[in-house]
Amino acid sequence: MHVSLGLPEHLKPQAATLYWQAFGGKLGRVMGPEARAHAFLVRVMRADHCICAVSDDGHLLGIAGFKSPKGSFAGGEVPDLQVIYGRIGALWRGSLLRLLQTDADNDRFLIDGICVAPDQRGRGIGSALVVALMAEAVRRGYPAIRLEVIDTNIRARALYERLGFAAFRSETLGPLRHVFGFSRAVSMVRSLP
Repeated sequence: MHVSLGLPEHLKPQAATLYWQAFGGKLGRVMGPEARAHAFLVRVMRADHCICAVSDDGHLLGIAGFKSPKGSFAGGEVPDLQVIYGRIGALWRGSLLRLLQTDADNDRFLIDGICVAPDQRGRGIGSALVVALMAEAVRRGYPAIRLEVIDTNIRARALYERLGFAAFRSETLGPLRHVFGFSRAVSMVRSLP
């Protein structure tokens, strides 16, 4: 396995599939149907805001996006939504998605989603991606790294805790839990050497 900064263009469709497998459960009602969500993700994924794990034979095993003051891995803008969903679809989707967005953090490197292929989970790929994100954060001069994990993703939270992350804030979604399928997001931070 090779872990490196950047996402090769030819792997974007695989990355969109992995992203949807990981986050489609919470984004499905807003970003669906799946074919449109996939098209949107391929359109907006920023290769320069991603670390990827690739097998020796070139298969994408996992991705880890991050956010910076210059953008995010899978954010996109209203014009991108309009191309895929039309003007009305972009309007309501954009409004709901803004409620989930986390601003770039000037004091902490912000992780913007980690996805590992379902058949590759439990093999250390997620850990390798987080370690690579921490190295990238140090390279950029950040003293800490931050992520958000939803209350229903217990396995991911356990991984982050094993890697030294600690919860520092929890936010509830209130009535929007019915739209996104989770009730609470926990922000976790880890200091960097």
